[in-house]
Amino acid sequence: METITRKLAEWAAGLTYNDLSPEAIRAAKLFLFDSFGCALGGSRQHDVVIAHQYAEEVGGAPVCTVVGTGHRTDPVTAAFLNALCIRAMDYNDIYWKADPVHPTDLIPAALSVCEMRGLGGWDLILGTVIGHELEMRFAECGVPGIREYGWHHATLTAFVSPIVAGKLLGLDAERIQHAVGISASHSCTLGAVTAGKLTMMKNTVDPMATRAGVEAALLAQKGFTGPAHVVDGKEGLVHVFRHEWDLDKLTAGLPTSPGDHYKIRDCGMKAYPIEALSHAPLTAMMKIVKEHDVSADDVTEIKVEVIARAADILGDPHKYRPTSKETADHSLPYSLAVGLVDGMVTPLQFTQERIDDPNLIPVMDKVKVVANEEFEALFPEFQPSRVTITLMDGRSFSARVDVPKGDPRDPMTEDEIAVKFNALGRDVVGEENCIRLRKLIMSLEEEESLERFFALATK
Repeated sequence: METITRKLAEWAAGLTYNDLSPEAIRAAKLFLFDSFGCALGGSRQHDVVIAHQYAEEVGGAPVCTVVGTGHRTDPVTAAFLNALCIRAMDYNDIYWKADPVHPTDLIPAALSVCEMRGLGGWDLILGTVIGHELEMRFAECGVPGIREYGWHHATLTAFVSPIVAGKLLGLDAERIQHAVGISASHSCTLGAVTAGKLTMMKNTVDPMATRAGVEAALLAQKGFTGPAHVVDGKEGLVHVFRHEWDLDKLTAGLPTSPGDHYKIRDCGMKAYPIEALSHAPLTAMMKIVKEHDVSADDVTEIKVEVIARAADILGDPHKYRPTSKETADHSLPYSLAVGLVDGMVTPLQFTQERIDDPNLIPVMDKVKVVANEEFEALFPEFQPSRVTITLMDGRSFSARVDVPKGDPRDPMTEDEIAVKFNALGRDVVGEENCIRLRKLIMSLEEEESLERFFALATK
């Protein structure tokens, strides 16, 4: 019996760079540009520094490079560290259907193998497209998604990362299938990492799943075996969760030619370094503040209407008193309060000093998050949010946003990504290197190796 993992492995093993559409290639380069900016900024985050210290103490063959620091280590550890750099600021891409996923978390699986094997920019583009295609399909096939059962989406990443790594290792379909079985067998992730008071694990579980995929592919390359039925067989993904699955979404219409539609074109980026469901309400509030010149001192209430799961996640009582960056960037009350007071929401708003400012507490307490049943039917096609600000003098202003900036229907342009990239990268590698990196990444298919990239992307 042919399993789901076999079908996915055969598709990935057979796909080539020449099979990609021009639109998919362009999208991949934009996501690489955005993600490497996130990685440069993320390389200085406290959790990443700790992980680097650990990696240096443990050691590893100096085969692959970590963006930002230039640390050299083995491909498995490099995949983990680079993925953590990308993820640490919660500023990379987002795709939310039945489950939320961040497909760019998978880029370091491709990056490590490409560097290890001396592959070129076109290989990194191909790995990026494969990772997005399959991660986004996994996000769609649960009814409801695994998040509704208390599991984190890093569980899904563990099914895709070995395919990306295995493809670029040059494995055949059989060995890629074994790699999926190896990785998926041990990488299920509890949703506790994003519930209540958040810790450094919130941004770390996906990088760990990426690391597991690279390790699994390297084991499979040596002949190590794993179960083929981890998706659709006994005690596999479908059996364990026991809810409805639309498995056709995993395999139907997998693109194989330049004329096909690749799902990477449907993924979104983040204009703010915060949890995905906060983007629409923050956009709505900032629109009101700008149009009506609203001051925090004049506000008595900020009412936010969102879908039920957003109200549960973003309005959790712990989110009204964040004490860490990990909780603050998943806190709607904090994001709105600091946006109202500072007039912007950037990485500067998530320093420990800013989070600890007691003057933000009374502003956070003005935020009231409620579920809107009308909005439920519109999600996930739209991410509707209505914000109503009531002032001391009795006036009130409302704004509704269904599509946040960065969504494919309101995409970030290359120039807008460049502003974000430079803001995150200039203090790490310098303004000139940021400009050079943009040019290199946006013509990445011309690079026969990644040597120039790493030379520019490390301090």
